[in-house]
Amino acid sequence: MRAPRLARIGTADRLAELPPVTTTHWTTRRKAAVVAAVRASVLTLEEACGHYQLSVEEFTSWRRLVDRHGLPGLRATRIQESPL
Repeated sequence: MRAPRLARIGTADRLAELPPVTTTHWTTRRKAAVVAAVRASVLTLEEACGHYQLSVEEFTSWRRLVDRHGLPGLRATRIQESPL
């Protein structure tokens, strides 16, 4: 996989905050870090989905859950999101 472009990141610290691309166990904080990286333009949506093998639907679900419920919305044990 291609690494994110460092010119957009600004510092290696921002990249270090992201979960490894080999992540298979998604904790609340890892999901939130990826959502935050896309919002901060550290990664594009396409890069995030490609690096982490996510569908656009899965990522947008995470983003929507963070917007509606904050970090607790990303918990795996949370009741499934209802379509509103």
